[in-house]
Amino acid sequence: MKIITGGCALALALAMPAAHAINQEVRALFQPDPSQPGKNLFVNQTPNSGYCANYPVQCAGRNMFSIELPVRYTSHRALIPGDGVSLKVPADWRRLTITNQDTQESEVVEVRITGIGSNYILSDPVQKITGATSDPEGHDKLWTSSGWLYAPSPCLGSGLAGYGPLNYRFFWLTPAEASCVKTTPYRIRMMSFEKVDFSYELKTPNPLSMSSGLYTGSITYTMGPGRDFHMGYMMYPDDDSLTLDFVLDVQHTLKVDLPPGGNKVSLEPEGGWAPWIDSGRKPKRIFRDQPFYISASSRFKVMMLCNSQGGPYCNLGSPLGNSVQVKVSMSLPAGIEGTGGPVNRIPLNVNNWSTSFQPSFYVERKPGALHFELEPGAIDFLLRPGLNDRLRGNITIIWDSDA
Repeated sequence: MKIITGGCALALALAMPAAHAINQEVRALFQPDPSQPGKNLFVNQTPNSGYCANYPVQCAGRNMFSIELPVRYTSHRALIPGDGVSLKVPADWRRLTITNQDTQESEVVEVRITGIGSNYILSDPVQKITGATSDPEGHDKLWTSSGWLYAPSPCLGSGLAGYGPLNYRFFWLTPAEASCVKTTPYRIRMMSFEKVDFSYELKTPNPLSMSSGLYTGSITYTMGPGRDFHMGYMMYPDDDSLTLDFVLDVQHTLKVDLPPGGNKVSLEPEGGWAPWIDSGRKPKRIFRDQPFYISASSRFKVMMLCNSQGGPYCNLGSPLGNSVQVKVSMSLPAGIEGTGGPVNRIPLNVNNWSTSFQPSFYVERKPGALHFELEPGAIDFLLRPGLNDRLRGNITIIWDSDA
């Protein structure tokens, strides 16, 4: 957490310390999970503090996280009978832009505050203020609608609280962006909220459509009477703004594995050469479907390099000067689509990147294939009477992440 000094935000008749701005980092990570290939979500990496740290079961499974800030709100005057303490937070969704530091690509994150809590501190013991005989009774009597365990509408109580003679720890859920008011029938010489404890929820973009790298962006909330984090019109904070600095880390996977010996491809007729050698029956096809295994969580492109002038053909040649062209195409496993849908025998082009291929979920080591095939004219050339030769060529396939 980083504290940055700022200018004075409020001019009061009372002598008050200068307000400051407070920054809090919120960090989330996407890494493909082989055990959950369909889970295309960021994982919040920001350590919980406050409510969710103290009561993790209450937040588990609800996509809820909490942060406790060292911000103190203090009453600038005594509370008199009939005074209300109203809490209001930015409970509606707010949008911010995050940008990839390397590619300058931008995405949108949404955030809302789902709960607010603190530990209120009294200047005098609650029994002295109310004449109660016990702390629980005193805190209940201090407010017209029972203690702070029970949140006023539209807030909802969390069912958890802690108290002492001078303090009461509470946490309320905030399903709507509206004031939740507690009114006192007593005079309270001074009251403060020791810290600000809030929970939040995030909506993050689909990481499969994002490039690898760090995406950063910020959203700033105001703090104080009538502002975003409002804790009562007589309650002034010692920090006047809160900036949440978002860092979303996208770490994609793109890996292609060939089976042993897969880097050496021999073209043959279907069923082998025996029919041609034994009976002179010319094969209709001479080809090889070379399997590979691909793991991919982001869009990628493919390019072919070889001894050729372009297009989907590569030259095979021999020292005798003979040459033919082999056509190269590629198929990808289900879950990875090209421009027109599933990728089935799409031609690869020399020195020219293909259009992007996009996984719809994390594909973990699924089989694809490179297809090498001679066209009929090349077969006729190779199998003409009297020709005895071996043709070779080097073909390089490059997979490159667009992310």
